[in-house]
Amino acid sequence: MDEVLKLEKVSKVYKMGEVDVVALSGIDLVIRKNEFVSIIGPSGSGKSTLLSIIGLLTKPTSGRVLIEGKDVSKMNDDQLAEIRGKRIGFVFQTFNLIPSMTALDNVMIPMIFAGVPYEQRIKRARELLKEVGLSHRMDHYPNQMSGGERQRVAIARALANDPALILADEPTGNLDSKSGEEIIELFVKLHKKGRTLVLVTHDDDIASVSHRHVHIKDGKIVSDRKVKGRVDYHIVKKKKKI
Repeated sequence: MDEVLKLEKVSKVYKMGEVDVVALSGIDLVIRKNEFVSIIGPSGSGKSTLLSIIGLLTKPTSGRVLIEGKDVSKMNDDQLAEIRGKRIGFVFQTFNLIPSMTALDNVMIPMIFAGVPYEQRIKRARELLKEVGLSHRMDHYPNQMSGGERQRVAIARALANDPALILADEPTGNLDSKSGEEIIELFVKLHKKGRTLVLVTHDDDIASVSHRHVHIKDGKIVSDRKVKGRVDYHIVKKKKKI
């Protein structure tokens, strides 16, 4: 089975006092191995809620979520945490690194929770930091690195347990244009190596590197189409941030 993720009629409703707020409504979505998918939508469209459900951080109100064929919809928190830790890698806009730990230690964190022996995890952490171009920054702390370097550490951390799926939520949102371009090009390289990626963005230029665009509006998927995708990412317009 090449289905990494499958959502079936997924809805999410939040209670706001006596009012029901529908964040997602009847979402059907399949993501297969080695796809590079962008989830695109304006603020308030439901894309962050969708990513949270895909990442097993939020349970749907109704519908089913399957990860590699396993129905996780009815799993308890401990079971979800185990799958989330081993099969899903997260890259956040705000990096979410631990400031008191070096780049090497930050990358090792997921492997500690997965029970990987020390010698194995330090070896893999070094390999991953080398892969993202930070072999010279292993012993540096987050406040000694640029935003782009911190995001590279976060990407290395996301790869730590060799996940089936990597989720990136507005990964260039806190970066300048040059650093943002380098991060997007890194995602392209990871996809070429066989990684399955889901990128959440409101920016069509960023989405242009992916090979499938899922547009969401008012909690519903309004279009889902395959595109060629660019091999390299270039900024068409000058922007302070991308």
